[in-house]
Amino acid sequence: MIHPFNYISAQEALKIVESGYRIFVHGSACTPTHLLTELAKQKERLQNVEVISITLQGHIEIAQPGYENSFHINSLFVSEPIRQAVKEGRADFIPAFLSDIPDIIKTVLPVDVALVQVSPPDVHGYCSLGLSVDVARTAVNHAKYVIAQVNPQMPRTLGDGMIHTDKFTAMVFCDEALPQVDYGAKVSDIELTVGKNVASIIENGSTIQVGIGTIPDAVLKSLHNHKNLGLHTEMFSDGIISLFEKDIINNSQKKIHPNKIVTAFALGTNKLYNYVNDNPAIAFLDIDYVNNPHVIRRNPKVAAINSAIEVDITGQICADSIGTYQYSGIGGQMDFMRGAALSEGGKPIIALTSRTAKGVPRIVPYLQQGAGVVTTRGHIHYVISEYGIAYLYGKNLRQRAKALINIAHPDDREMLTQKCHERFKCFI
Repeated sequence: MIHPFNYISAQEALKIVESGYRIFVHGSACTPTHLLTELAKQKERLQNVEVISITLQGHIEIAQPGYENSFHINSLFVSEPIRQAVKEGRADFIPAFLSDIPDIIKTVLPVDVALVQVSPPDVHGYCSLGLSVDVARTAVNHAKYVIAQVNPQMPRTLGDGMIHTDKFTAMVFCDEALPQVDYGAKVSDIELTVGKNVASIIENGSTIQVGIGTIPDAVLKSLHNHKNLGLHTEMFSDGIISLFEKDIINNSQKKIHPNKIVTAFALGTNKLYNYVNDNPAIAFLDIDYVNNPHVIRRNPKVAAINSAIEVDITGQICADSIGTYQYSGIGGQMDFMRGAALSEGGKPIIALTSRTAKGVPRIVPYLQQGAGVVTTRGHIHYVISEYGIAYLYGKNLRQRAKALINIAHPDDREMLTQKCHERFKCFI
């Protein structure tokens, strides 16, 4: 028998929100769009409601012009639906390591109301946070009130995301499709070459972490000749499935959580969502554990694979902004770059194409004015492009510049060499 609970309308549930409250909004594929759409309709009665979140998916009405007096979005990771609002000053960005966000919620940004999207309750009355446990677990634990959007299409994932219906102040039923992203379909030939170069330095038995986007997915496509890989990652997408089914990823060499995939959230297609549903081989855990560098380092040969918007010739990595334009956030890049560096035999890797799709160089003399440094030149080890591998760890600035020029686009190398001469007073 299903644990009894009375569902109410979103309009009724959201009456609990008052002016001046701080609201946490569940993110990624779990973005509760039904609740957010109804929240937007209540702008006339609400003033100065702060909304905190990480990545969001879908149309976010309260991020549009005209809502700024009622709702102020204070984002810990800028995603597509709110980029324009941040650019125009109607929303703000909080730089933070993903592993630190639970502590920030506990101490600096206490939550009045958490809006989450969950799977339906099981016979014991437990719902699951589904595809996005990450920081939502902490928000639910510490919010004064929790409103759950219950969606039968939300997978029931196992790990830290189980929440009893007794924890919910209100439950709203909404059967709606989840957002889908197919990174694998977007991988270009150049990105696939980058992926092959990355795969060439990943040893059998490594534990891998892959970030978001086409470059990480290109790496996954290039790992099909490897053996006994493990997966400990903040997120994963469809590219993991075939590697797991072929026993390439089997987690047999991991020291912590052997025989299990460890993650905090998943974003991809319905194929992925069906795969993770009630799958005991996958543990969705709290982000302050998954992304803790001291946890990450406990596995041997951790290969952390992340991308960047641009890298300067000294090894500074900009991964969250294009000049002053806030594109994303710090996320978990530094958590895993440091964790991999501390792991025995670990390899922190930044992988990128030498130029953007529009032909803009990614390996540059200087970061654009206003660009944010996500990974410092003290943390960087490997930078990999379609033209090769630059190993920067322990190298001086001139040596770094030479290594990075060698993997830059050929048409950019003369300019980079000239800039190096101007900066370092010698030809390299």
